Amino acid sequence: MPFPYLQLVVQFSISVYALHTYLDVRQLKALHRRKPPPQLADHLTDEQYKKAQAYNIDKWWFSFYSNLFSTTVTIVLLTTWFMPKLWETSVAVAAVLGYSRSHEVLITIIYNLLDAGKDTLLAIPFSLYSTFVVEQRHGFNKQTLAIFIKDQVIGIALGLVFLPPIIAAVTLILKNTGPLVALYLWFFILVVALFMMTIYPVAIAPLFNKFTPLPEGSLRNKIEALAGSLKFPLTKLFLIDGSTRSAHSNAYMYGFFKNKRIVLFDTLVEQCKEEEVTAVLAHELGHWKLGHTPKNFLLGQVVILSQMSLFTFFRAAPGLFESFGFLKQQPVFMSIVLFQLLQGPLDEVIGLLINQLSRRYEFQADKFAVKLGHAPELREALKKLDSNNKSAPNVDPWYSAYHYSHPPLVERLNAIDTASKKDK
Repeated sequence: MPFPYLQLVVQFSISVYALHTYLDVRQLKALHRRKPPPQLADHLTDEQYKKAQAYNIDKWWFSFYSNLFSTTVTIVLLTTWFMPKLWETSVAVAAVLGYSRSHEVLITIIYNLLDAGKDTLLAIPFSLYSTFVVEQRHGFNKQTLAIFIKDQVIGIALGLVFLPPIIAAVTLILKNTGPLVALYLWFFILVVALFMMTIYPVAIAPLFNKFTPLPEGSLRNKIEALAGSLKFPLTKLFLIDGSTRSAHSNAYMYGFFKNKRIVLFDTLVEQCKEEEVTAVLAHELGHWKLGHTPKNFLLGQVVILSQMSLFTFFRAAPGLFESFGFLKQQPVFMSIVLFQLLQGPLDEVIGLLINQLSRRYEFQADKFAVKLGHAPELREALKKLDSNNKSAPNVDPWYSAYHYSHPPLVERLNAIDTASKKDK
C-alpha cells in the first residue's frame, strides 16, 4: 500500500492551523485586558491604550480570516491535485510556443510564473484591505492607491527578471548533479543570497523608497561619534522616506566588510529625540559588534545544507509523486516542492528555535547599549516607539514565545533595568 504523503501533509496543515489558532485565541484574550501591564502604565494614557488595543484587535481579526483563507486554499489545492493540473497547463503553454514536453526547464519556468501569478492574485485583496482599511483606520497608512499599484508592478517586474534564471538553474542542478545535488543546491542558494544581499540595498530598495544623505548637524555628529568609538566602518548615512507609505518607524544597517551603511526612517527621526535615536543605533551596532549577523547567516547556511541533504533521501521516495497526482510525469523541480511540503513539521521547530535565538540576541544588543551608557535614552526610545507604533501592550507569554522574534516591551525594559543596576 502506497505511503499517504498527501494525507500526511493535509493532516499536518490542519494541526498547525489548530495550534496557531489556539495561540491566537490566547493572545486575543490578552488584548482584551482592561489595563496595560504596570510597567507600561506610566507612558500610556487611557486613550493611547484603547487605541493600541483597538489596532491590535483589528489586526487580530484580519490575521484570523487571512490565515483561515490561506489554510483552506492550501488544502483545497492539494486535495484537488492542483499542482499536476497546473503542470499540464504549463506543458500546453509550452506547446503553443512550439516546445514539447521534453523541454522541462522551460515548462518549469512557465509553471512557477503561473503559480506566482496565482499567489499574487490571491494576496492582492488582502494587501489592499490591510493597507487601506486596517492601517488607514488607525492612522498608519500614508500611501496612495497609485503608490500601491506602482509597488505591485515593480514587484511583479522584479519577479519576472529574477525568477526564471533562478528556477532554470535549480532545475538544471536537479537534473545533472547526481549524488552531489545537496552540495550544489546549497552552494547555488548561497551565491544567490550573497548576490541579493549585495544588490538589494543599492539597486532594488531605491525603486520603492528615496534615500538621501542625513543632513549635517548634531544628529549626524552623534551617530558618527558613536560609530567611531566602536570602530564601525560607517561609509554612508541615509534618511529614507518611510513616511510616504507608513507612519511606522525603523532603522537598519547593511553592507559587507569595510563598507557599512546606516539607514534611518524619517518617522524615527521625527518621533524620537536625537539622544534616543542614538540609543536605538547603539542597540543596532551591538548586533554588529557581537557578531549576530554573521552568526545568523552561518546558522542559516547550516540549516539549508542540512535540509538539502535530507532532501536527497526524499526526492526518489516510492509513491511520492503519485500521492500528489503526478501520474504522467515526475518533474525534477517538483521533487523539491513536495519536499518543502513534507518538511513542514521541521520548519515549525526550526522557526521556533530561531525566534528564541533572535530574542536572546535582542537582549544582548540592549545590554550592549546599556554598557555604552544609553540605558535611559534606550528605555524612552523603546517606550515611545512602542506607543507610536501602537504595539500590543498585553502579550500572552505562549503566543510571544512561539511567534515573536523580539521580546515584548515589558521584558526588554526589565532586562535593561537589571543590566543598568549591574553596570553601576
